Amino acid sequence: MGISITTLAWEQAAFIRTQLEHIEQSLHPSVTEDEELVRRALFAVRNKSVNLERYIPATTTLYASVQDVRLTHVSVNFKTEEINCDCPQNDWCRHKVSVILSLFQYIGSVQDWAAKWRAKKSVNLHMLASNRAPENWLAMVDEVMTHLLPEGRQIEKQLISSISENAHTKLRKHLPFEREWQPIYKLFMEIAILDKIWQHLNQFNTRFNTGDYFEYFFDRRFETIQNTIHELSGKSRLFATDPFFDALQIMVRNFLLERQHYTGRRLNIYLLFWDTVFIEKRRAEEELDILKRYLENDELKSKISEDVPLSAVFNVFHIVLKEYDALKQHLESITLDQMGIYFGLATFASSRQDEISTELILKAMLPLLNEYINSALMPSQRQMYVRRIHLIYDNIVLTEQEELMLYSAFGSYGVQPYSHYLLKEKRYEEWVALHQLYPSSISYLETCGLKEVLEEAPEATLPLYHYYAIEEVNQKSRMNYKQAVRIWKMMKNASKKCGKTNFWADYIHTVREQYKRLRALQEELEKGNLLV
Repeated sequence: MGISITTLAWEQAAFIRTQLEHIEQSLHPSVTEDEELVRRALFAVRNKSVNLERYIPATTTLYASVQDVRLTHVSVNFKTEEINCDCPQNDWCRHKVSVILSLFQYIGSVQDWAAKWRAKKSVNLHMLASNRAPENWLAMVDEVMTHLLPEGRQIEKQLISSISENAHTKLRKHLPFEREWQPIYKLFMEIAILDKIWQHLNQFNTRFNTGDYFEYFFDRRFETIQNTIHELSGKSRLFATDPFFDALQIMVRNFLLERQHYTGRRLNIYLLFWDTVFIEKRRAEEELDILKRYLENDELKSKISEDVPLSAVFNVFHIVLKEYDALKQHLESITLDQMGIYFGLATFASSRQDEISTELILKAMLPLLNEYINSALMPSQRQMYVRRIHLIYDNIVLTEQEELMLYSAFGSYGVQPYSHYLLKEKRYEEWVALHQLYPSSISYLETCGLKEVLEEAPEATLPLYHYYAIEEVNQKSRMNYKQAVRIWKMMKNASKKCGKTNFWADYIHTVREQYKRLRALQEELEKGNLLV
């Protein structure tokens, strides 16, 4: 081995202690399987079943074997901080743990570590799971998350997903056997774990530090929640599950009202539940009364996060209960910073096929839309936002003035939808003017309906073909000249279609004279048979 195990252990003390911290975070004494794993690893260390065979300094790799049911081999690379085992188990197995504990015994007390680890056991998850009740399920989440999210310790942003997966893995072991109970258990755990992580992040106000990591994590969890709700909605509900739905109602409400940051994402969770899970009218009326109580009671009001516009949340239930007068009254006070929330409400109303609510919300948003798109949204978000909101506006009837206001707000980001609107109205001259105002490319024109304009008003397309052909010529390359000739061929066909063959002959003759010094262009014009 070259150096003694004691020397190696002291040299790699920091690595060994770090791995023990990872073991403590990954394995929890309240989980029966984790407790058994650590017990068997300790047994292997005590019975000298771990053999630290050889250490290769050149690669800083330690090779060890563990005498288990069969001989198992473990390698530890101190440089890359990788631990590999040839057993089929992923993550931490008893062989990896036993090797780390074998190294730790040279620098610390394995017995003290084991006692400290076992002391973290406060409840038995198996016992809680067997006594099915919402408070027991919450206690299970508390037990697991307290271990994974230690009080007062700020977690690194890249660990958010792994902490969540770790928690789900531990709690998934207690999934009920009955199929009717499985979706509600999964959904309950999704919301409870997400809420715990959000609470922990809010303690340190880490919104701006997590950024894309957290958004990616949330979007993945949201997709899982959607799938679980879809699975749940396809099953009949047992009377015994009512207390769990009551608990979910409280959890989802607290998640929206009492957490901070990413208000739109929190509202999406809330809307998803009230659109699909909480479908009873009685429950909606009860929730609206509770929300009103938040405004009347100072103690409850103090719990509401500053970024939650409660009046906008009231509108969820005005939509659900079809209280259109109350909805209209709340819409009179809509502000620019609430536009994202009201877009969510419009989507919510549209998904419920409530045409009246959808129209009321969208028309209330219309006067603020221009400023919101061009000032409040980041440039990278505008194209997608226009695309998404146009799909909703397409479902309601607007006056001509309102449509002009809508497409004016879209600006250059709404060229395509405005193009299709102009084609629908057969306003071909305005279609051409739009594309002269916002030039793009021939291929983009085709996606906007160029073929239809060519069919119905071919003479209107001539200025566009001229513009794009000259743009290609100005690039002064053989490839661009070839593209210019392709566009001129289209222009030639359009001229024939509208009976302007003389115009075409004069036009192409003028082009040839104007660019007579560009030999490559002249050759392409000859090849394209445009001069005949």
